Amino acid sequence: MATAGLFMICNVFAGTSDSIPAPAPSFSITGSADLYYRYDFAKMADNSRTSFTGTHDQFALGMASVKFEHKTSKVDMVADLGFGKRASDFAYNDGGLLSAVKQLYISYSPSSTVKFTAGTWATHVGYELVDPQLNRNYSMSYMFTNGPFTHTGVKADFTFGKSGVMVGLANPTDMRVVPAGVMNNKFFIGQYSYAASDNFKAYLNFVAGKGTDTTKINQTDLVLTSKISSKFGIGFNATVNSSKFWKNKKYTDAMSWWGSALYLNFDPSSIFGLTLRGEYFSDKNSIKIPAGGNVFATTLSANFKVDGFIFIPELRLDNSNKLNFFDKDGKGKKSAASLIFAAIYAF
Repeated sequence: MATAGLFMICNVFAGTSDSIPAPAPSFSITGSADLYYRYDFAKMADNSRTSFTGTHDQFALGMASVKFEHKTSKVDMVADLGFGKRASDFAYNDGGLLSAVKQLYISYSPSSTVKFTAGTWATHVGYELVDPQLNRNYSMSYMFTNGPFTHTGVKADFTFGKSGVMVGLANPTDMRVVPAGVMNNKFFIGQYSYAASDNFKAYLNFVAGKGTDTTKINQTDLVLTSKISSKFGIGFNATVNSSKFWKNKKYTDAMSWWGSALYLNFDPSSIFGLTLRGEYFSDKNSIKIPAGGNVFATTLSANFKVDGFIFIPELRLDNSNKLNFFDKDGKGKKSAASLIFAAIYAF
């Protein structure tokens, strides 16, 4: 009884001071699993120049993913783990159990407009995400494939009305642990975001620094999303990466690659949708694609949804002005075509 009385007295004083009880801590577990079948019309697995789908005429596993999140009124802890080829490709610089860590970070919010984060998190750069249920195309774009994937360090997010600013300092791109004996440089990362409404959002992203081999890198990226109606939406992504390489005791002139992609999303019903992605990727210096030049890739994906299940049949056509692909005899050619059937379940 004494304890109950004390509790009531505390509540009375709390009420007279107009304080609001902090929300109770919350804990959630979410996850996903995906698998796919890919057929390359030239019967060559090497015709896939983008992430996660480098097979031909095989049933392949993607990733089993589980995300743990615990939140209080001011602190948020996330442990996001992935197992499978998709996860290991995403964490390509890591080995052993560390390659299963997609994200691992702790955030502290002293107010509703400020948040500080430390750890490893998926990059802010680009339109597409590693978790397949969060994309409408199953195969990835050239811009996603050529990164960055993750950042490990510290960052601060600030909100000003409809605008947001993020600044941070991180290890070299995609490096959770910098190996001994290599350059341990730091990258500056930043983002400006603007949400005019729920129907239009814009993100201007930036990454710059020296890699572990002293290469000077800077990348600027733009993402736009617009919901035209309840059935039609548009996404746009453009990025340019400039690099200076250390050769013969001096830096080379800047060499760049760039790309842009348009995503047209049509949802005639809650259980069916279509997405057409058109991407142009330019790499005249052969930094990212073997023969250099440019590639125009067109991807048409259907999404059939039932509860947490998504089935994606997808047709993809890649065309280049250089011999970046192969025919069935292994000879170079300028185009490639493939068909994918993917199954995803998320909870």
